[in-house]
Amino acid sequence: MANGNVNGRSRRTPERHQGAVTLRRDAIPRSTEDQRLLDSRERADWKTRDAWRALRILSEFVEGFDTLAELPPAVSVFGSARVKPGTRDWELAERVGEALAQAGYAVITGGGPGVMEAANKGCTEAGGMSIGLGIELPFEQGLNEWIELGIDFRYFFVRKTMFVKYAQAFVVLPGGFGTLDELFEALTLVQTKKVTRFPVVLMGSWYWQGLIDWLRDTMAAEGKIGPEDLNLFCLTDDPIEAVNHIVNADAELQAEQEAAFARAAAAQQAAAQAAPVPEGPDANRPAPRFEAEA
Repeated sequence: MANGNVNGRSRRTPERHQGAVTLRRDAIPRSTEDQRLLDSRERADWKTRDAWRALRILSEFVEGFDTLAELPPAVSVFGSARVKPGTRDWELAERVGEALAQAGYAVITGGGPGVMEAANKGCTEAGGMSIGLGIELPFEQGLNEWIELGIDFRYFFVRKTMFVKYAQAFVVLPGGFGTLDELFEALTLVQTKKVTRFPVVLMGSWYWQGLIDWLRDTMAAEGKIGPEDLNLFCLTDDPIEAVNHIVNADAELQAEQEAAFARAAAAQQAAAQAAPVPEGPDANRPAPRFEAEA
């Protein structure tokens, strides 16, 4: 949001970012790119406009992949944009950001205020790297001041891909619909094995316990999910415990990968040793040599 000055009084000028473009005042459209893409009531121009939107979507993926490819190990932190400084949720988010930075993780948030700003602040002040993945919204928030690397996206689904692709885990603090959307998408990806051993940590037992009780007593009890699905997340109020859960999951995954490589190498060696020995007049003929082209 930009500052203006009218009759000696400061005011804030409405502002929206669309990729590299900044719009203010009457230039701001009344709808977002997501809304125009998904709105099925006015589709007379879909044959021409949707094809061009596909290129814009592709460009957002390319920009996100290119910008975030060199990130250090990172954790995505989610929570409400409505949380105020000094509250229990804010202080917890700030401590989480600090603990993640001290453990060597970058922190990825939606880049906005509230829990996101608190986590970015804790990370930055602890010497970590803070990333913000913003989104075009009718009520523009802008990236918070603690972001070191920020990207503004037009499309939610592109942004959500970046949250998952470049994070080793999710930490989910109290939040609203958007927070629940990210939480259940992550749980679905783990449940369906679209991602491998992706730790999901819920923080704030006072907030999440009712949901967990419902998942266990209603959803699992009626067979809508399996009992093992309740183990796809960890609930804690302690930032150190949350970080340790993520670190241990990383170590277990690394050990599993090393064991898998060792088994594959042993199987390959055993297969080579079990190969039949050549017989006949060609047995002593040296194997042909292939020279690489210059």
